[in-house]
Amino acid sequence: MKIVYQGIGGSYSESCAKYLYPTIETIPCKTFDECFERASKNSNIRAIIPESNKTTGNIGVEYLIFKYRLNIYEEIFYPINHNLLGIKGSKLKDITDVYSHAQALSQASEFLKKSNLSGNVRADTAGSAKYISEAKDKSKAAIASKLSAEIYNLEILKENIQDDNENYTRFLIMGKDIVQPEIDKNKYITSLLFKLRERPAALYSALSGFAINGVNMTKLQSFPEKNSFSSFFFLCDIDGHLDEIKIKNSLEELAFHCEDMHVLGVYKAHEFRKKK
Repeated sequence: MKIVYQGIGGSYSESCAKYLYPTIETIPCKTFDECFERASKNSNIRAIIPESNKTTGNIGVEYLIFKYRLNIYEEIFYPINHNLLGIKGSKLKDITDVYSHAQALSQASEFLKKSNLSGNVRADTAGSAKYISEAKDKSKAAIASKLSAEIYNLEILKENIQDDNENYTRFLIMGKDIVQPEIDKNKYITSLLFKLRERPAALYSALSGFAINGVNMTKLQSFPEKNSFSSFFFLCDIDGHLDEIKIKNSLEELAFHCEDMHVLGVYKAHEFRKKK
């Protein structure tokens, strides 16, 4: 098995993949679309996709989840610990300009302000680290992962500079083949997409089955269908396994109100959810 990720070597997606599977081969992709496409064509390739961040919210991959409808095998809440990286021999006092992805700069805004550093937006964190290694300028630094420091031979000038020490990103492991774990004592999440029929109070009626059956919904997000301002899909996560009677009954009720419904996956709830 191989894992594709968006970005270049040293990204947080690759760091998370290496954390989960230390010996696995990781393959960089220029875009999220390329990640989904490659995983959709090869059963031996899985995609690791950042779905949302605790601090800055959704990453913006919902349309691709709808478009490719890959199966979700696993979720992980991975800590995003930002580090200030400079070229070898540089010191924190030398730095005037910091480069990184907009979200990373936002997540370390208090440190940047306190240190009187100027933030500069670039496409991604690992790419910023690569830029610093090539610029060879002691006044410039990047906000990126420790893996980036190793790959691009940079000095870690300051560790854990994020404003929130509980800065986690939820990653999904996704792939072509449908795999459903057998139900046991573990806690599970069932993820699905659905599009409602056009009728008054459609969403209210559709969700009533979850309330009646005592099913907890942990995520409900709407997003417009392509080229439309009036047609919406919903991305939904619920607590429970597809084989549980209450889940089956709830989804049967939901399906009655839907024009389209697709189960994206059933997978173990990550232990981080216990902390919430």
